[in-house]
Amino acid sequence: MKHTLTLLTALLLPPLTVLHAAEAPASKPNIIFILADDVGIGNVGCYGSDNFKTPNLDALAKSGLRFSQCYAMPQCSPSRCLLMTGRYPFRTGLTFNNSHPPLDPKRDVMIPTLMKQAGYITASVGKWHITLGPSEWGFDKHFVFPGSGHYWRDKAPLTKWYKVNNEKRNLTDSQYLPDLMHDFLVDFLTKNKEQPFFLYYPMSHIHQPIVRTPDSKPDADDYHLYADNIEYMDKLVGKLTTELERLNLREKTLIFLSSDNGTAGAYAKKSTIKGREIHGHKLSLSEGGSRVPLIVSGGCLKPGGQVLNDLVDFSDFFTTFADLGGAKLPEGLKLDGRSFAPQLRGEKSSPREWIFAQAHDNFYVREQGFKLTKNYQLFDMKDAPFVENLMKNDSTDASAIAARKRLQAVLDQLNPTKANKKESP
Repeated sequence: MKHTLTLLTALLLPPLTVLHAAEAPASKPNIIFILADDVGIGNVGCYGSDNFKTPNLDALAKSGLRFSQCYAMPQCSPSRCLLMTGRYPFRTGLTFNNSHPPLDPKRDVMIPTLMKQAGYITASVGKWHITLGPSEWGFDKHFVFPGSGHYWRDKAPLTKWYKVNNEKRNLTDSQYLPDLMHDFLVDFLTKNKEQPFFLYYPMSHIHQPIVRTPDSKPDADDYHLYADNIEYMDKLVGKLTTELERLNLREKTLIFLSSDNGTAGAYAKKSTIKGREIHGHKLSLSEGGSRVPLIVSGGCLKPGGQVLNDLVDFSDFFTTFADLGGAKLPEGLKLDGRSFAPQLRGEKSSPREWIFAQAHDNFYVREQGFKLTKNYQLFDMKDAPFVENLMKNDSTDASAIAARKRLQAVLDQLNPTKANKKESP
């Protein structure tokens, strides 16, 4: 299956290319992975959001590449574990938040181990929410805080502390944790600008509880506070790119931006695109639960502003980062990802033909036109992400019959019913 550009950009722009090694400012690109929290495609301007503005995210897309069909798991921890290990939830056992058995660094491998072996210095800055912590999984530097959304001691002492490189620090009433995270980023970039780095930036925005930002008006209602948090997330991304430019790192650095799942239910109805609601929301095995933004931008990508309709799922980041950094993949582990680095380089590629999503012991596999669930329900996805049309089991539609056969073969091969018991490597 060949990847397809949107018609307009295909007519206006030549194929995506990347600087050759002789032209590149460094043999290994710096990599920054920004992971927003609970940000669906209906929250991002360049995806057509009606109600929310994200000029800095839009600028990244304009200067780089926007994927229209990226899929996470519909819940936080499974998505984060998947992107860090490249292994589907039924293989690791982390099928929902805090599920067990836990991962073990003696057995499992995460991205920082690969990147360090390839000569990268690594850092994790923000929410962790997987087994153990960043240091146990090999990150050289790290900043973590407890909980989700509890990062501002406004009217109640939500978060009282955070850790920097395992040193516990108190959060004062006047401090805004996302700003402290940004300061840590700047310090890391400044000190390590002369060597390749891998920076994992799981942001605190926009997870509930939704509280005021430093830019919020005193009398802002809940909806405006929600919009404020999206805008502040966008503002922090803009500040990060400004720092990269100041340090002359922008041309050497690839920025990836995505989200751990779709929009939270309470705000999904406001997160429309061209007046239409996304089908489903966070925690649901639907487009609204798993379809998330993915933007890739960097000085080595040219020209900008392209939209790629290839399917991508969160298992692909592990293999893509290894590919970009020249890292060797671990032996003895079944990996599910497929590198999309060739698409970034403008090379001939073979994008994945399907994606997989799971929540607890339920799951589905989806291709471009159809989706098949654990319960053998087949959905026509031609009007996704807004409508998922359930097909009758006795449908005589030839395309539906063929799709059911293809997707069932994928599920038979994956055998996700192992989800209740962690698969051995």
